[in-house]
Amino acid sequence: MRYVKQTYYDTFQCTADKCPDTCCAGWQIVIDEATLEKYENCVTECAERIRTKADADSTIFDAGLANAIDWKEGCFKQYNRRCAMLNEQNLCDLIIEKGEEWLCDTCKRYPRHIEEFDGVREMSLSLSCPVAAEIMLKSEEKMQFLVTEDEKADPLEEEFENFDFLLYTQLEDARDVLFSIVQNRKLPMEKRMILILQMAKEMQECLDEERLFDMEDVIGKYAVCPVSNVELDSEKRFTYLKENFEVFYKLERLRPEWSAVVDSAKETLYGGDKEQYIHIYNAFEKEFVTGFGKKRWEIFAEQILMFFLYTYFCGAVYDDCIYSKVGMAVFSAVYIQEFIMCAWYLNDKKMDFEECIRIAYRYAREVEHSDENLITLEEWLLERM
Repeated sequence: MRYVKQTYYDTFQCTADKCPDTCCAGWQIVIDEATLEKYENCVTECAERIRTKADADSTIFDAGLANAIDWKEGCFKQYNRRCAMLNEQNLCDLIIEKGEEWLCDTCKRYPRHIEEFDGVREMSLSLSCPVAAEIMLKSEEKMQFLVTEDEKADPLEEEFENFDFLLYTQLEDARDVLFSIVQNRKLPMEKRMILILQMAKEMQECLDEERLFDMEDVIGKYAVCPVSNVELDSEKRFTYLKENFEVFYKLERLRPEWSAVVDSAKETLYGGDKEQYIHIYNAFEKEFVTGFGKKRWEIFAEQILMFFLYTYFCGAVYDDCIYSKVGMAVFSAVYIQEFIMCAWYLNDKKMDFEECIRIAYRYAREVEHSDENLITLEEWLLERM
């Protein structure tokens, strides 16, 4: 088996009740079958103790556990969009009462994300976690990865019987080139985004036309990082971003407060004419980006792009959606910065880096943690290729 992870992957430590948010609210927490059976046995024992009237006090938690789970759906119930096991101090009653070994796989892993391929396991920290987002977005170092191998057989080997290893190899090689373009700090960020979109488009065309071996030529061409002639001035930017912004109204809202963020951005940035947008954009570039540091601002976008490409790109081996994986990375980096610009403008042109990180992980929570949203966004991006 080969294992890949971000170099800072093992530095993550949950801050529990000190976290500025909670991962136990706003989305469904699915319980794996083995843990669900464990919970069910616990509740069955609880019922038996109640019938024998023995040690009644020890049944309180177990009885609560029975009411905290939607047994039909196999997930924790939510009350006011918060997990039933989350107490008022934002701590998990399950951990407090039973210990971490009683957590389901979803809760044990988060914010660790795992992608499985034939003989390869790729691990990452999710941008949707405040602590992970801070680790990722505060770093000015180029994202790098640790690769280790052992002689263990892949436990999922039988599931990869029809795995397209040739396509996967092409995707791995392509991703390395995408990484090199995104991390080429000699190029303006806009150029980097345009180049990786162009590369993804050409690779998608090869795949759609069953010209798999031609992907090598595409990869080789972009490995030397050709310069794109496409320019996107602030006027074209307004038209393009205003039109594309409508996709946010096709996405599921996991948290009600996100609606206010989306609505305010639509009204403030795109609700008026292009002159209003250009005024805000130019002021933001001059006052915020210059003060923050143009290079540092581009590194912020770079880390977001790297996260999405590393986490999702090679997953195209399963659904053949190459372009939409890259499109989602660019879309996310661009609109996270647009949401930041809007918040800066509405807050009397004041913004600190912590708020930038907060907007980034709030965005990721809405997009990353809804299969419906990921599918909707990818399908929409493919249509616009």
